[in-house]
Amino acid sequence: PRQPTPTLTPPTKPSPAPAAAPRRGTAIGDVIGWIEAGTPADVAGYHSMTRGADTTDLGDGVAFTTAGGVTNCVTNRYRDGALACLVKLTDPPPRPAGVESAWKANWVDFTGTTVDVGSPHGDPGPFGDGTGSELPSGQTLAFGGYRCRADPVGVFCVDYGHRTAVALSARGVEPFGCLKKTTPPADIGLRFSC
Repeated sequence: PRQPTPTLTPPTKPSPAPAAAPRRGTAIGDVIGWIEAGTPADVAGYHSMTRGADTTDLGDGVAFTTAGGVTNCVTNRYRDGALACLVKLTDPPPRPAGVESAWKANWVDFTGTTVDVGSPHGDPGPFGDGTGSELPSGQTLAFGGYRCRADPVGVFCVDYGHRTAVALSARGVEPFGCLKKTTPPADIGLRFSC
């Protein structure tokens, strides 16, 4: 007896990454795909910070800025390498009542499971060494469990270990994945957490 001819199904192609930067409510898989679709930058050019004529080697740490200095990020050696950024926010969270020390409304800490915006800092912490090199728009930087992509609308960073991401721009901080707005501790301006 004659065998039926097998039907060949064409291989499925992965869906292309969206051309435009992710917006509020974009699924985390799509955010990650968009970030990964950028052009990889050589991380070797981002292991130092400069302040004036002084350059500080960060070892395995990473620092970068975005166009116009809107975002200045560094792996925070004081917080197990979590990503800390200073963002020129147009509408930063107000200083909470009772916070007496120096208030940094534009300081963002992204640990993967939390994003804190606005916190008290009496010293510059990891930013005391200045700024890192600029990450050009469309390029990505992979370090630790993070990957960030610069874009004209802001910088987008994913924490692979927690499948969370954050967008940082002058317009504000946009969380992705399981990160949702929650009641912050008394000394934090705004918190997103899983």
